[in-house]
Amino acid sequence: MSTTEYTVRLATVEDIPATLAMKLAAWRETYGDQRPASFFELEESRHDAQVDWWTRGLAAGAELWVGADPAGRIVGCAGGAPVLDEDADTGATAELQMLYVLAEAYGTGLGARLMHAAIGTLPAALWVLEHNPRAQAFYRKHGFGLDGAREELSEVWGGLYEVRMVRPAPRG
Repeated sequence: MSTTEYTVRLATVEDIPATLAMKLAAWRETYGDQRPASFFELEESRHDAQVDWWTRGLAAGAELWVGADPAGRIVGCAGGAPVLDEDADTGATAELQMLYVLAEAYGTGLGARLMHAAIGTLPAALWVLEHNPRAQAFYRKHGFGLDGAREELSEVWGGLYEVRMVRPAPRG
């Protein structure tokens, strides 16, 4: 499927349940071998609370971008925000807070379009699981590099680490 077949747009409150279902499906595809079944069951049990949280976020002005196929089914999402204090030392002005695309849309350009919608060409930082080479390769392709920061995750993600990647300001 070519990238022109996907629509990238700002999410509405009505998109939240489908976006959360897509995000969980993407997690299963990506992290299914790193997390026990109970991890995904717990996330499913949090669905209503997550819908409420995301709804409040959109109402407060947060932007969530979604990618939909020609039938309107959400197959990807991305969100960005101003960089947090903990990442201010990177020179980044934006943080890519999330980017998820279902495997069926890999290689179509949808991920790049969603990322661009969320953070444009701003100097940016992001955190990615240390053992997610596919995502790290994607981010390297788009100008991000590891900067040496690493942190252990807690709670249901316990035992895994994230690494920080940074994209400097465009030259010229």
